[in-house]
Amino acid sequence: MTFDWRWVTPLAQGLLLTIEITTTCIAIGIALGVLLSLGRVYGHRIVRVLCAIYIQFFRGTPLLVQLSIVYFGLPTWGIRLSQFTSAVLALGLNTAAYQAEYFRGAIQAIRGGQMLAARSLGMSAPQAIRHVILPQAFRLVIPAWSNELILMIKYSSIVFSIALYDLMGVGKKIASREFRYFEVFLVVALFYLALVFIVSQALRALERRVRIPGLGAPGEAR
Repeated sequence: MTFDWRWVTPLAQGLLLTIEITTTCIAIGIALGVLLSLGRVYGHRIVRVLCAIYIQFFRGTPLLVQLSIVYFGLPTWGIRLSQFTSAVLALGLNTAAYQAEYFRGAIQAIRGGQMLAARSLGMSAPQAIRHVILPQAFRLVIPAWSNELILMIKYSSIVFSIALYDLMGVGKKIASREFRYFEVFLVVALFYLALVFIVSQALRALERRVRIPGLGAPGEAR
């Protein structure tokens, strides 16, 4: 088995696109996931039902199907999106459903008396959520939420199915051209492994820094 150093540059470019897709999707997921979790915990009954339907749909259907609906299905309704936009939209909506459950678990782990105490001090419900509940929830959710970030790094490889040349897409292109599938995909795997390791260490450092003494964090298997 030999390694061709000419592969490094295109694979590194693909890795940058993987990072861009992952960070964009995670950002979308955080914003939407927080709103969904708040809707499920504090929303009106109709809001809770709608949020639950959204979460059930995106957790209950394959990610590849969701990506295909966005990229191949929407054009039949006159909605044409670029490959990158389709990828971040599908993956962002998907991760939002999972993140919503992580955030919901963290919110529900906070004692209800804190909301009552905040209201008794004259805060409105939105103010109490913003200044009392969410700051604690964001700290509690990190251990469970970190799994979603790591999974999204790996799940982003699905975008090669719509000819988007992220790390996996570039690797497949090189392997098909060079007919050296084992070597190329082994290098691709090492790139993913290195990225996941770096992210894992950064998240562990963040978790230690913001940890609330005496409080655990809710976890949820995916």
